[in-house]
Amino acid sequence: MIVQTVAFYLFAAVTVASGVMVISARNPVHSVLFLILAFFNAAGLFVLMGAEFIAMVLVIVYVGAVAVLFLFVVMMLDINFVELRQGFLQYLPIGALIGIVLMAELVLVFAGWAFAPEETVTLASPTPSAAEVTNTHALGKILYTDYIYAFQAAGVILLIAMIGAIVLTLRAREGVRKQRIGDQLRRGRADAVELKKVEPGSGV
Repeated sequence: MIVQTVAFYLFAAVTVASGVMVISARNPVHSVLFLILAFFNAAGLFVLMGAEFIAMVLVIVYVGAVAVLFLFVVMMLDINFVELRQGFLQYLPIGALIGIVLMAELVLVFAGWAFAPEETVTLASPTPSAAEVTNTHALGKILYTDYIYAFQAAGVILLIAMIGAIVLTLRAREGVRKQRIGDQLRRGRADAVELKKVEPGSGV
């Protein structure tokens, strides 16, 4: 029991520290590397809770694909992060309001745990034993029955975050030629083919 407790506090401390470094590091490449470290430690926490499937998905999908993709995008694209941070003060009131709302929700959750611990026990879903169903089966049953609306809401939030990231990094550049599919489809034979009469011996 002491080993599990020490491992929990170790993984949790490194995860929190990595999350702080993700948002405080000046170099975006370092932020992605700290994000990968946070993913690995979060996977360790899932293993301690007995959710091996989630831990493997976190390592394989997020570390092996998403985080590495972030790293390559940040390293290959010439993104002017100084220009992106110029409007920070403009959105500071909205960000502060969202932070206050989230803090109030956390206070309510912790207050519920402190003053009515028996209610949290009744709301929690019982964890089935390994003899009944597998870890993956139990996870899918809980996600798609008890927490289906929260699961769908998380997907919508991720979609909005993806669209926001695309909008923030999409900028117009002068002198860059872009492919226009509409103009190509509207092009006729007269625009694409030019016939020239070549005199014998004169060449093209």
